[in-house]
Amino acid sequence: MQGGWLTEWLSNLPLAGLVSFLLGTMLFATFAGHVMRRLMNRRQKEGQDHEHGQEGYLVGSILGTLALLMAFSFSMALNRYEERRHLVIQEANAIGTSYLRAQLLDEPHRTRLSALLVSYTDNRIALGTGKHAGLDRQLAINDELLTQIWAAVVAARDSANTHGITTPVLTTFNEVIDLDTERKVARQVRVPAPVLLLLYGFLILIAGLLGYVLEERRARLGALALFVLLSLYMGIVADLNRPTSGYVQESQEPMLMLQRTLRSTGPHAFDKFIGRPSAGGADDAP
Repeated sequence: MQGGWLTEWLSNLPLAGLVSFLLGTMLFATFAGHVMRRLMNRRQKEGQDHEHGQEGYLVGSILGTLALLMAFSFSMALNRYEERRHLVIQEANAIGTSYLRAQLLDEPHRTRLSALLVSYTDNRIALGTGKHAGLDRQLAINDELLTQIWAAVVAARDSANTHGITTPVLTTFNEVIDLDTERKVARQVRVPAPVLLLLYGFLILIAGLLGYVLEERRARLGALALFVLLSLYMGIVADLNRPTSGYVQESQEPMLMLQRTLRSTGPHAFDKFIGRPSAGGADDAP
């Protein structure tokens, strides 16, 4: 991830550690602001109510900007999550369509492509549900399966030409390959690092300002509750921004449904009405 060592370090922190780090940083900034306020009060012989009003306007403006930035970053992370989820549905449909069109080919192409698509579906599910530690091996298997699938399609070209289905077969298998690339790219796209760093900076700034402005104990307790909520909020954003290691991952249910269908419906299931004599034919006459 681009953005320097700080962004890299924050992105590698466990979510619990990231939330704790943000909360601790905001509490430290609040304490620093409170100490600065006490030092300023010692230098002044009398309080200045007018300054309090100006500080309130300043804090309100920064809180408003922080709210906009947080909404913007959450929207970006959520949109990327929804895109990944939609690609799962598209890929399941593309593989299912390819499997059905493969049944129109002659043997051994039909059985070969059907088996490869089942293996490919199994591996895609493993990629979608696996953690970052085992992705390299699964990606290597994925690329090898794609090569074998396309080699099988090339070998089945004459059979497809014979049945006049060359274009439908090529189109649907091309879509499977294209969606493989789209899903890989979608898992690499994150919320830009400068946006997250700016958001972290705003959180620390607002914590320091609240520590400087708030003097009553009740107000500081309310600020503490706000910091806890903000830290949890940032934990959710960071989780959505970690497609391969976070807890909130796109559902693989469409692929699991496809897997169950492919395993329960082998190529032989599509031969049900092939080569049967018609009911009431001449062979049935007494």
